[in-house]
Amino acid sequence: MAMPFSVEEFFAVFARYNAATWPLHVLAIAMGLAVSLLALRRRGAPARLVLTVLAAFWLVNAVGYHWLYFAVINPVARVFAAGFLLQATLLLRAATRSPDLRLSFRGAPRAVIGGSLCAFALVLYPVWGWLAGHAWPAVPAFGVAPCPTTIFTIGMLFGGNWRRVSHLLVVPALWAVIGGSAAILLRVPQDFALLAAAALVAGTGLAMALRRRV
Repeated sequence: MAMPFSVEEFFAVFARYNAATWPLHVLAIAMGLAVSLLALRRRGAPARLVLTVLAAFWLVNAVGYHWLYFAVINPVARVFAAGFLLQATLLLRAATRSPDLRLSFRGAPRAVIGGSLCAFALVLYPVWGWLAGHAWPAVPAFGVAPCPTTIFTIGMLFGGNWRRVSHLLVVPALWAVIGGSAAILLRVPQDFALLAAAALVAGTGLAMALRRRV
């Protein structure tokens, strides 16, 4: 599949974007760590707080990355921006309607997998990128770049009641498939985790559907 831009242009966009948005990255990491630690508690994290944080991440990605920067080299990025804005809206809507929902990395295997995905997005994603030769500021960064944000979002939502959060996984799963192509086409090997996350969402959804029919 041909890309309308080169690998060099792709990473140059990240360099300009990160330079313009610094030090927002520090705040994003702090927020990601905070909600992750809350989800490790016995009672889990209040979904209203977590979903609001996730909505902020998706809004920044929609407007900041896709619309203002990525669209310069890829016209389709405006469509991506609309999708990310839709996800931010869905997350905010769910935050206002889920006062009793908790998100936890404890208990069910799905919740443990969710915690592992969040740890990957926060820690292993940038480490893998560094090992692959990606140097700051030309890197996709947590919270402000789509791919690590998507992995983290899927991980956090895996810690919630499936029936109440499954609709919030549709857009992240779609982006995981689209963004996962970067693992090969754009030499971003850490984005292979996106394809794994998409497979986990699809597999879990299928398993839950079959369970309801039994």
